[in-house]
Amino acid sequence: MIRGVLAVSLLVVAAVMTGCSKDPLTNLTTSETQIYITDRDSNANFSTYKTFTISDSVTVINNGQAVREINPTDSAYIVAVKKYMQQSGYVLVNSNQSPDIAVDVSRIYNTSGVISYADYGNYYGDYYDPYYWGYGGYGYYVPYSFVYQITEGALSVDLLDLKNAAAKKKIDFIWSGLIRGEAVFNANTADEQIQALFSQSPYLKTSN
Repeated sequence: MIRGVLAVSLLVVAAVMTGCSKDPLTNLTTSETQIYITDRDSNANFSTYKTFTISDSVTVINNGQAVREINPTDSAYIVAVKKYMQQSGYVLVNSNQSPDIAVDVSRIYNTSGVISYADYGNYYGDYYDPYYWGYGGYGYYVPYSFVYQITEGALSVDLLDLKNAAAKKKIDFIWSGLIRGEAVFNANTADEQIQALFSQSPYLKTSN
C-alpha cells in the first residue's frame, strides 16, 4: 500500500520561506492553496491495462447524498481526464466494449470537513451502481485508505478495475486522485489540475 503524496506541499513551504509579510500564508495564490493527493493499489500492474471508459457525467456527493450531474465545468474535467489517460497510452472505448478500466469523476462536499476514503469506498456502490459498468450485484473495494479534510469541496478521480472484476467478483479501486483547496472547480484550470495528478503518478502508463 502506498500512502497519498501531497504534491503541492513543497510549493506552500516555498511560499512560506520566501514570503516577505509576517503571515505569508495569507498571500498564497489560488493555485498555491491547492493540494494534490494520489494513492494506488500497490498490487496493480498498470501496464497490463489497455482500454478505459469514462462516464459522461460526474458524481456529486454532498454530505452523504449523491446525484449525477453535468455542467460546462464538469465537462472540462472529463475532457482533461480523457486527454491524460490517452497520453498515458490507454485507449478510450465505449462502456459496452469490455473496457479494462472505468473512470469516475466526483465532486465532494462535506460540511463536517472530514472524509475517510475507506468509508467513501464502502458506500460508493450506493452512489454508483456497479450495474452501470456491466457488473450488477458486485461490490466495490478500496485497497488503500487515507483521511482528508475539506471545507470548500474536493474533486476526486477514481480508476476502477473492470478487467479483473469477473474473476474477483468485485470491482477494485486501483488509483485515486484528489484535489482540494480554493477554486478547485474551475473550467479554466481543469486541464492543469488533472495534469498535476497524472504527473505525480508516473507509473500510470500502459505498455505498448
